[in-house]
Amino acid sequence: MADNGKLEKLLILAFDTSEDAERGTKSEAKETFEALINPESYTLEYKVKTSEGQGQGTSGAQAKYEFTLPEELTFEFLFDNTGIIDGKKNKDGVNKDVDRFRKMLTGYQGKSHEPYHLKLVWGSLVFTGRAIELSLTHKLFNPDGQPIRTVAKVKFKKSVEDKKRARKEDKSSPDLTHRRTVKGGDTLPLLCYRIYGDPKYYLQVAQANGLNNFRKLVPNTSLLFPPLDKKGAAP
Repeated sequence: MADNGKLEKLLILAFDTSEDAERGTKSEAKETFEALINPESYTLEYKVKTSEGQGQGTSGAQAKYEFTLPEELTFEFLFDNTGIIDGKKNKDGVNKDVDRFRKMLTGYQGKSHEPYHLKLVWGSLVFTGRAIELSLTHKLFNPDGQPIRTVAKVKFKKSVEDKKRARKEDKSSPDLTHRRTVKGGDTLPLLCYRIYGDPKYYLQVAQANGLNNFRKLVPNTSLLFPPLDKKGAAP
């Protein structure tokens, strides 16, 4: 509920880019959709990606964490032209409203060459992402076969800007590329130990950075630490 006691309707705002969706307001949106009635519930899914590897001589596989997948949000939206809810009816049933909703969520936009980035706003819920699934269930019909009540089930996948995702995850895996700025007292073996957990890769890192004298690192120099290959060597 809003502070003034007015019922807040769920809003979907459409933008050209994910950055616009993160920061954009209703007045800045390319298109908007307001739910006829608020959903009774919604589902938030949190998933991680794992890979299974079974060691020789073992009886089972252990799931190994790879990365965290973007959150997914599922809503159901009601379109109704019976007149029971809002007292409004038209001869086209719900087709026009449903088609506009479908195009806003999944339609190809010529300017951006992709579907819209979306922001869902409802009370304390603010979710930015893309519609990845849309299913329409038609339930009631006019005598001529036009649907007058439709339930749209939509799944959205969260979008996070790359810089914001990196800050949030704070990754420090040896399987990723890292860049470090040399500080006073740093040595290459010490930095390799901090990043890879083993100082022995200092020669490969020196080679990757074209260092002729790795024993004397210059403070404020930026060094690249490449990911380890599957054999544990820095390529």
